[in-house]
Amino acid sequence: MDDASRMLIDKISGDIIFSNNPGKTIKKWRNIFEISQKDLSEKLGVSPSVISDYESDRRKSPGIAFIRRLIEALLELDAERDYKTLSKFRDFLYGFNIDVIIDMMEYEKPVQFREFIDVIDGIPVNGFEKDVNGHTVIDSIDAILKLNAYDFYKLYGFTSERAMIFTKVSSGRSPLVAVRVATFKPSLIVLHGLKPESVDKIAIKISEVEKIPLVVSEKPVDEMIRSLRRFLR
Repeated sequence: MDDASRMLIDKISGDIIFSNNPGKTIKKWRNIFEISQKDLSEKLGVSPSVISDYESDRRKSPGIAFIRRLIEALLELDAERDYKTLSKFRDFLYGFNIDVIIDMMEYEKPVQFREFIDVIDGIPVNGFEKDVNGHTVIDSIDAILKLNAYDFYKLYGFTSERAMIFTKVSSGRSPLVAVRVATFKPSLIVLHGLKPESVDKIAIKISEVEKIPLVVSEKPVDEMIRSLRRFLR
């Protein structure tokens, strides 16, 4: 077992053990690995209803031994699928300029669009709304100067269903062009430091073509991150 595997195991176990809602956290990680309840239950040698009961809080929080077995099962299933999730985590650890990321977080459960923009004092620029399962706060200037096309995908962490919060933007065109040409699309884009009327018209058009909610916020970045982590703890 390499360092990346051990670090991922520690991350998952800590996430579940210290979560206020272990069932939802188990479900989050099962979804990150893109594994069905049926496949996971077969690997664990239990019925699918056991996994369902834990994830829906019909059973009390699982013990350490079961959590360890569950994580081992996730990794074994991932190995059978050519380490799809572990490879993504390993790439993120060893092959990425971390300086461009100001903050990154995966959520225990989806956060509704309106709740999210309330927390960041956001103002919608278009009429689309989507829930988010995580966020990445990005230094846009560093991202433009340092990231190649492959690196850009690593900003998504474990799921593309997240809010991408771009800081230090002048009009919003560059981040939206980058999203336009990328294969994976975020659930939500936040342009930090702009008013709605300052957003580039082409950026707005791209967001509409891609059907991605576009939001602006002038809330200080440090306050925004603290508010998000306080709200989502």
